[in-house]
Amino acid sequence: MAENSGISWTDNTFNPWIGCTKVSPACDFCYAETWDNRFGGARWGPKAARTRTKIRNWNKVRKWNRIAAEEGTKTIVFCASLADVFDNHKTILPEWRADLWDLIRETENLAWMLLTKRPQNILKYLPSDWGEGYANVALGASAENQVEADRRIPILLDVPAACRFLSMEPLLSQVNIPSGALGEGRISYLIAGGESGNEARPSDPFWFTSVRDQAITADIGFHFKQWGEYGETGERVGVDLAGNVLEGRTWTDRLPIST
Repeated sequence: MAENSGISWTDNTFNPWIGCTKVSPACDFCYAETWDNRFGGARWGPKAARTRTKIRNWNKVRKWNRIAAEEGTKTIVFCASLADVFDNHKTILPEWRADLWDLIRETENLAWMLLTKRPQNILKYLPSDWGEGYANVALGASAENQVEADRRIPILLDVPAACRFLSMEPLLSQVNIPSGALGEGRISYLIAGGESGNEARPSDPFWFTSVRDQAITADIGFHFKQWGEYGETGERVGVDLAGNVLEGRTWTDRLPIST
């Protein structure tokens, strides 16, 4: 069911609500904010209200779960591409979060990826029955540069979870992942990619090969989504022409709990 998302490392995307606030360099040219502005949403920034999506959108998730059950598969769902589940904005109502956790519990045939730039808020918003983590949920943090990796990764590791991952997209510098952070029972999946859009910043190929090699050494999954606007030679050629081939091959591992 990959047709439900243009993001290569997931099958589907689901947004329980829409809106966010920029918090770090990866947010500078946020695609989601650009999308929201195009449709007049005005849901970005500390003073902007977030809006909950309609019930028909939530019911799509139940349909994905039924199909996955019939096919005997574990379908990946990225939540949320146009928001941050662990955003602490006052307009995100407690009942919205409660409904989301109910939906996640209900859809055991889906592998949920909850990605945040606010891992310091995760514990505050986990459900009371979280325990050591839901079996169908992977918690992830963005780590676009060394500063954010050093800040966010230790926080993520302190949160109990069945699976943890890092999103290094757009990757904006070389990142040396803290010693001991990668591996089974810790962070078991890395996603990396370059930036797209008119204001895209170029990436050094070594940044990508470095995090790939760190994943290989730790024997964990690695997914290289794209070069972004700038190809492997550093020339700006556009996302489509730049592609996703890194040192002669594609790297398209799936989330470990999706099998």
